Amino acid sequence: MGEANSSSLTPRYFILNGIPGLEAAHIWISLPFCCMYILAVVGNCGLIYLISHEEALHRPMYYFIALLSFTDVSACTSFVPNMLCIFWFSLKEIDFNACLVQMFFIHMWTITESGMLMLMALDRYVAICYPLRYSSILTDTAITKVWFATFFRSVLLTIPFTFLIKRLPFCRGNLIQHTYCDHMSMAKLSCGNIRTNALYGLLTVIVIGGFDILCITVSYTMIIRAVIHLSSSDARHKAFSTCTSHICAIIITYVPAFFNFFTHRFGGHTIPHHVHIFIANLYLLLPPTLNPIVYGVKTKQIREGVIKLFCKEKEGF
Repeated sequence: MGEANSSSLTPRYFILNGIPGLEAAHIWISLPFCCMYILAVVGNCGLIYLISHEEALHRPMYYFIALLSFTDVSACTSFVPNMLCIFWFSLKEIDFNACLVQMFFIHMWTITESGMLMLMALDRYVAICYPLRYSSILTDTAITKVWFATFFRSVLLTIPFTFLIKRLPFCRGNLIQHTYCDHMSMAKLSCGNIRTNALYGLLTVIVIGGFDILCITVSYTMIIRAVIHLSSSDARHKAFSTCTSHICAIIITYVPAFFNFFTHRFGGHTIPHHVHIFIANLYLLLPPTLNPIVYGVKTKQIREGVIKLFCKEKEGF
């Protein structure tokens, strides 16, 4: 147990226990997570490099993909290196303030990713419904402004989590049954009233998830209406094909997110705790790992950009 300050009952550090009940298998469990993290970093950084260096990809759609890749890398880097240290070296102690910082970044980047998917849906809506005004509406300045607005929305919504944890007295030990610092995992160690923490967490999920999914749904409803009215079947196919990679990214992100949310809230007595931890890690790690693969396979211009980049490298040799 960490020593607690008698005046504030705040522990000096927490102990992240990893995956409870499976401590003996931590090394083996770490291997797929490590491989996924490497794929996520290489894939997303590769996408960012490709989009920044390939002039043909200097268009709004690809700028949003690059911003999503940056968000994905930041999200998984905020917890995976620390998780691997737990699995490989049993470095389970984490300073109280460091735990707060990790919690802040995990929640902030998660909210930002949801916002990025919403912006990408709006991008597809403008591209298909207003093709002649696409470049004039989504200028570089407009993209920068909407990204910063999305980012600051995430920061403003995440800051209360930090203060809600700071105000709590901790007298139920300092052992967190998790691989990273999560808001409710920390709050449950308090002997104070955590109803506000639970309500704010639930409200944030409902407001952010509800608002972003509503915007995505409305955007795609308008897209479908516009595509149906196109006279050519080839034009309809081309219009829909530009949306497939984004739809895949939405499924990859929101399905694990909602599965994690509902199993955590309503499956506590039927689903083993180590399964909760697995789901929570996959929820954060799966989108960054799969998104570059989806965009690389589904987006013709990115495939061509990769081939062109490799051809340049070969010519350089």
